[in-house]
Amino acid sequence: MPPRENGHEEPVIRDNRKIDPDTGQVRDTNVADQAVQPPAAEVFANGELEAQLAERTADLQRLQAEYVNYRKRVERDRAAVREQAVAGALVELLPVLDDIGRARDHGELTGGFAKVAESLEAVVTKLGLSSFGQKGEPFDPTVHEALMHSYSSDVTEPTAIEVLQPGYRMGDRVLRPARVAVAEPGDATPASNDDDDN
Repeated sequence: MPPRENGHEEPVIRDNRKIDPDTGQVRDTNVADQAVQPPAAEVFANGELEAQLAERTADLQRLQAEYVNYRKRVERDRAAVREQAVAGALVELLPVLDDIGRARDHGELTGGFAKVAESLEAVVTKLGLSSFGQKGEPFDPTVHEALMHSYSSDVTEPTAIEVLQPGYRMGDRVLRPARVAVAEPGDATPASNDDDDN
Protein backbone atom coordinates (compact mmCIF):
# COMPACT_ATOMS: atom_id res chain seq x y z
CA MET A 1 0.00 0.00 0.00
CA PRO A 2 1.37 3.33 -0.86
CA PRO A 3 1.74 5.71 2.07
CA ARG A 4 -0.25 8.89 2.04
CA GLU A 5 1.24 12.30 2.39
CA ASN A 6 0.85 12.30 6.18
CA GLY A 7 2.71 8.95 6.51
CA HIS A 8 -0.32 6.68 7.08
CA GLU A 9 -1.29 3.86 4.76
CA GLU A 10 -4.38 4.27 2.64
CA PRO A 11 -7.36 2.07 3.52
CA VAL A 12 -7.96 -1.01 1.44
CA ILE A 13 -11.44 -1.22 -0.07
CA ARG A 14 -12.64 -4.60 -1.29
CA ASP A 15 -15.70 -4.91 -3.46
CA ASN A 16 -17.41 -8.21 -2.57
CA ARG A 17 -20.43 -7.73 -4.79
CA LYS A 18 -21.19 -10.73 -6.98
CA ILE A 19 -22.40 -8.60 -9.89
CA ASP A 20 -20.19 -5.91 -11.41
CA PRO A 21 -22.11 -2.61 -11.13
CA ASP A 22 -20.53 -1.20 -14.30
CA THR A 23 -21.11 -4.13 -16.67
CA GLY A 24 -23.94 -6.01 -14.95
CA GLN A 25 -22.05 -9.28 -15.45
CA VAL A 26 -21.55 -11.96 -12.77
CA ARG A 27 -18.10 -11.73 -11.27
CA ASP A 28 -15.81 -14.69 -10.81
CA THR A 29 -16.00 -15.22 -7.04
CA ASN A 30 -13.00 -17.53 -6.92
CA VAL A 31 -10.68 -14.72 -7.93
CA ALA A 32 -12.16 -12.41 -5.29
CA ASP A 33 -11.90 -15.11 -2.59
CA GLN A 34 -8.27 -15.77 -3.39
CA ALA A 35 -7.43 -12.11 -3.03
CA VAL A 36 -9.16 -11.82 0.37
CA GLN A 37 -7.87 -14.99 2.04
CA PRO A 38 -4.51 -14.81 3.80
CA PRO A 39 -1.80 -17.27 2.88
CA ALA A 40 -2.05 -20.76 4.39
CA ALA A 41 1.21 -20.32 6.27
CA GLU A 42 -0.37 -17.58 8.39
CA VAL A 43 -3.55 -19.56 9.14
CA PHE A 44 -1.78 -22.65 10.37
CA ALA A 45 1.04 -20.86 12.12
CA ASN A 46 2.32 -23.04 14.98
CA GLY A 47 -0.80 -25.23 14.76
CA GLU A 48 -2.75 -22.61 16.70
CA LEU A 49 -5.93 -23.09 14.70
CA GLU A 50 -5.78 -26.87 15.11
CA ALA A 51 -5.25 -26.50 18.86
CA GLN A 52 -8.25 -24.19 19.12
CA LEU A 53 -10.36 -26.63 17.12
CA ALA A 54 -9.33 -29.52 19.38
CA GLU A 55 -10.11 -27.44 22.46
CA ARG A 56 -13.56 -26.47 21.16
CA THR A 57 -14.28 -30.06 20.17
CA ALA A 58 -13.34 -31.29 23.66
CA ASP A 59 -15.55 -28.60 25.21
CA LEU A 60 -18.46 -29.65 23.00
CA GLN A 61 -18.00 -33.33 23.86
CA ARG A 62 -17.84 -32.52 27.57
CA LEU A 63 -20.97 -30.39 27.33
CA GLN A 64 -22.82 -33.12 25.44
CA ALA A 65 -21.81 -35.74 28.04
CA GLU A 66 -23.05 -33.45 30.84
CA TYR A 67 -26.36 -33.01 29.03
CA VAL A 68 -26.80 -36.76 28.52
CA ASN A 69 -26.05 -37.37 32.22
CA TYR A 70 -28.49 -34.62 33.18
CA ARG A 71 -31.25 -36.19 31.07
CA LYS A 72 -30.64 -39.62 32.62
CA ARG A 73 -30.67 -38.15 36.13
CA VAL A 74 -33.94 -36.28 35.44
CA GLU A 75 -35.58 -39.45 34.07
CA ARG A 76 -34.37 -41.45 37.08
CA ASP A 77 -35.65 -38.79 39.50
CA ARG A 78 -38.96 -38.59 37.67
CA ALA A 79 -39.42 -42.37 37.94
CA ALA A 80 -38.50 -42.30 41.65
CA VAL A 81 -40.98 -39.49 42.38
CA ARG A 82 -43.71 -41.37 40.49
CA GLU A 83 -42.96 -44.55 42.43
CA GLN A 84 -43.07 -42.69 45.76
CA ALA A 85 -46.37 -41.05 44.87
CA VAL A 86 -47.96 -44.36 43.87
CA ALA A 87 -46.58 -46.06 47.00
CA GLY A 88 -47.98 -43.26 49.20
CA ALA A 89 -51.44 -43.64 47.66
CA LEU A 90 -51.34 -47.44 47.99
CA VAL A 91 -50.31 -47.25 51.67
CA GLU A 92 -53.44 -45.19 52.33
CA LEU A 93 -55.58 -47.88 50.64
CA LEU A 94 -54.20 -50.79 52.70
CA PRO A 95 -56.80 -50.45 55.51
CA VAL A 96 -59.57 -50.54 52.88
CA LEU A 97 -58.07 -53.72 51.42
CA ASP A 98 -57.89 -55.21 54.93
CA ASP A 99 -61.61 -54.45 55.45
CA ILE A 100 -62.45 -56.05 52.10
CA GLY A 101 -60.47 -59.16 53.07
CA ARG A 102 -62.23 -59.44 56.44
CA ALA A 103 -65.63 -58.99 54.79
CA ARG A 104 -64.78 -61.69 52.26
CA ASP A 105 -63.65 -64.07 55.06
CA HIS A 106 -66.97 -63.59 56.88
CA GLY A 107 -69.09 -63.98 53.74
CA GLU A 108 -70.38 -60.40 53.91
CA LEU A 109 -69.00 -59.33 50.54
CA THR A 110 -71.89 -59.92 48.13
CA GLY A 111 -73.72 -58.18 45.32
CA GLY A 112 -72.55 -54.85 44.02
CA PHE A 113 -69.98 -54.42 46.77
CA ALA A 114 -68.23 -57.59 45.60
CA LYS A 115 -67.84 -56.06 42.13
CA VAL A 116 -66.50 -52.81 43.60
CA ALA A 117 -64.02 -54.76 45.74
CA GLU A 118 -62.86 -56.79 42.73
CA SER A 119 -62.41 -53.60 40.68
CA LEU A 120 -60.40 -51.94 43.45
CA GLU A 121 -58.20 -55.00 43.87
CA ALA A 122 -57.64 -55.13 40.08
CA VAL A 123 -56.60 -51.46 40.00
CA VAL A 124 -54.10 -51.76 42.87
CA THR A 125 -52.68 -54.94 41.31
CA LYS A 126 -52.24 -53.05 38.03
CA LEU A 127 -50.31 -50.37 39.97
CA GLY A 128 -47.91 -53.08 41.17
CA LEU A 129 -49.31 -53.94 44.62
CA SER A 130 -49.07 -57.58 45.65
CA SER A 131 -49.82 -59.27 48.94
CA PHE A 132 -47.61 -61.79 50.69
CA GLY A 133 -47.54 -63.83 53.86
CA GLN A 134 -48.84 -67.39 54.00
CA LYS A 135 -49.36 -69.76 56.87
CA GLY A 136 -46.42 -72.17 57.13
CA GLU A 137 -43.81 -69.86 55.60
CA PRO A 138 -40.38 -69.70 57.27
CA PHE A 139 -40.16 -66.57 59.40
CA ASP A 140 -38.18 -63.80 57.70
CA PRO A 141 -37.74 -60.66 59.82
CA THR A 142 -37.25 -58.52 56.72
CA VAL A 143 -40.81 -59.15 55.50
CA HIS A 144 -42.60 -60.48 58.61
CA GLU A 145 -43.51 -58.75 61.85
CA ALA A 146 -43.89 -61.19 64.75
CA LEU A 147 -46.84 -60.24 66.97
CA MET A 148 -47.02 -63.53 68.90
CA HIS A 149 -44.39 -66.11 69.77
CA SER A 150 -44.68 -69.73 70.85
CA TYR A 151 -42.83 -73.04 70.79
CA SER A 152 -43.98 -76.10 68.89
CA SER A 153 -42.60 -79.54 68.20
CA ASP A 154 -44.35 -79.48 64.79
CA VAL A 155 -41.85 -77.05 63.23
CA THR A 156 -38.14 -77.40 62.46
CA GLU A 157 -37.34 -73.69 62.10
CA PRO A 158 -39.02 -70.41 63.09
CA THR A 159 -42.27 -70.53 61.13
CA ALA A 160 -45.29 -68.29 60.63
CA ILE A 161 -48.07 -70.48 62.00
CA GLU A 162 -50.78 -67.87 61.56
CA VAL A 163 -51.11 -64.73 59.42
CA LEU A 164 -52.85 -62.02 61.42
CA GLN A 165 -52.56 -59.37 58.69
CA PRO A 166 -51.15 -59.87 55.17
CA GLY A 167 -48.15 -57.90 54.02
CA TYR A 168 -48.02 -55.81 50.88
CA ARG A 169 -45.19 -54.90 48.53
CA MET A 170 -44.84 -52.85 45.40
CA GLY A 171 -42.12 -54.39 43.26
CA ASP A 172 -39.21 -55.02 45.64
CA ARG A 173 -40.34 -52.36 48.12
CA VAL A 174 -42.19 -53.64 51.21
CA LEU A 175 -45.05 -51.26 52.00
CA ARG A 176 -46.19 -53.17 55.05
CA PRO A 177 -44.72 -56.34 56.59
CA ALA A 178 -46.94 -59.36 57.13
CA ARG A 179 -48.01 -59.56 60.78
CA VAL A 180 -47.75 -63.15 61.93
CA ALA A 181 -47.69 -65.50 64.89
CA VAL A 182 -44.36 -67.31 65.02
CA ALA A 183 -43.54 -70.75 66.43
CA GLU A 184 -40.03 -72.01 67.10
CA PRO A 185 -39.00 -75.65 67.48
CA GLY A 186 -38.96 -76.91 71.05
CA ASP A 187 -41.20 -77.86 73.97
CA ALA A 188 -44.27 -75.86 74.83
CA THR A 189 -42.80 -75.18 78.32
CA PRO A 190 -40.09 -72.52 78.61
CA ALA A 191 -36.62 -73.68 79.60
CA SER A 192 -35.65 -73.11 83.23
CA ASN A 193 -32.94 -70.63 84.06
CA ASP A 194 -29.85 -72.10 85.80
CA ASP A 195 -29.34 -68.90 87.80
CA ASP A 196 -32.61 -69.53 89.68
CA ASP A 197 -31.14 -72.67 91.30
CA ASN A 198 -28.39 -70.71 93.10
